[in-house]
Amino acid sequence: MITGLGAITPLGQGVQLNWDAMRRGESGVRRIRRFDASTLAVSIAGEIEPLPVVPEDDSYAALGIHSRFALVAGREAWSDAGLAAAPPVAERTGVYLGSGKGIVQIWEIAEASIAARESGEFDVARFLQQGRATFGPLDEQRYYQPATHLARTIGATGPSWVCISACAAGNHAIGEAYRAIQHDAADVVLAGGTHSQLDAMSLSGYATLGALSSHNETPQLASRPFERGRDGFVLGEGAGVVVLEEYEHARRRGAPIRAEIVGYANTADAYRVTDPRPDGAGAERSMRLALNDAGLVPEQIDYINAHGTSTVQNDAVESAAIKRLFGPRGVAPPVSSVKSMVGHLIAAAGALEAVVCVCALEDATMPPTINYMEPDPACDLDYVPNESRPQPLTHIMNNSFGFGGQNIVTVFRRFEA
Repeated sequence: MITGLGAITPLGQGVQLNWDAMRRGESGVRRIRRFDASTLAVSIAGEIEPLPVVPEDDSYAALGIHSRFALVAGREAWSDAGLAAAPPVAERTGVYLGSGKGIVQIWEIAEASIAARESGEFDVARFLQQGRATFGPLDEQRYYQPATHLARTIGATGPSWVCISACAAGNHAIGEAYRAIQHDAADVVLAGGTHSQLDAMSLSGYATLGALSSHNETPQLASRPFERGRDGFVLGEGAGVVVLEEYEHARRRGAPIRAEIVGYANTADAYRVTDPRPDGAGAERSMRLALNDAGLVPEQIDYINAHGTSTVQNDAVESAAIKRLFGPRGVAPPVSSVKSMVGHLIAAAGALEAVVCVCALEDATMPPTINYMEPDPACDLDYVPNESRPQPLTHIMNNSFGFGGQNIVTVFRRFEA
């Protein structure tokens, strides 16, 4: 059972605020303000501003941005599930989190390198001296796994698992948490993803790959999943977290059950690091296996929350895989991508989208794919263009396809007591 939700995104902090904004089709993409990106090829992102404050003791003071996001979303989910006032047994409580490396402080590394070259030749001793002056003893916490901090803040001493399967990591963590509860390793698992790569090195790296949109003059129109003019994804940041709970455990404490997770599958393309298999075989197989795990047939899926990054190749491959499994437009269920509104949260993307799936089931509403202006012949499904759509929903599929060929699919069902 899913008994709690938490989120922080470029649209704001809190699940309800985010869901309301998505139903309205709002965009959180803008020009980067956190650092000067004016000289970079790409200067837009789904940036969270202001950054959340985590009022705690000094041991939290040096946390990285991604860890702060995890604490904000995790605490919201924990409270939403009614667990803050009555925590479960610590040994039966786990934390499964998708994550990335955190912010790379390239300017600090550059400062040490410049100082070491003042004499003409590289002075290793000067480099190390400057490095020690630049990086304090608590700075390691900026990069340390956020799951550690999240487990500490809720007192969870059960199973802990950190997933780094790139853009699929958040959904991957939720799927593995589902398995952990099925196998009786835990009664409650706080699961999801958190990430921020809004730094000059990461932004430049993705831009060099040709993966990012360069619509710097129109930031809010830049993320265009499945649309003919799409030219790459928009980098975003944030966190999405859910509380997964064994049914009898939730029922005994009168928990507010919001939805069920009923299916999960995990496959690999074994193809290339940066590109999906052109035939979409891995993605299709993952969707098929998730349906089998849920005991469903394709006709029972009412809506697909797509990976939908806004890159030319990914969107076409995902669309083709969906058509092979579900059929053409008019037969396949509607598909949409909320990355059009918040950008690509990388390791947090699939987890945020799991939160969106639960909200869609509860609200009987499919979120839109905004910025959809001109159809692409290679992407010819119903993408819920530009406006959210009310529709009764029972089963939703959540797709996450990451760099390296990671294919993760989860299936959610509306809860009926």
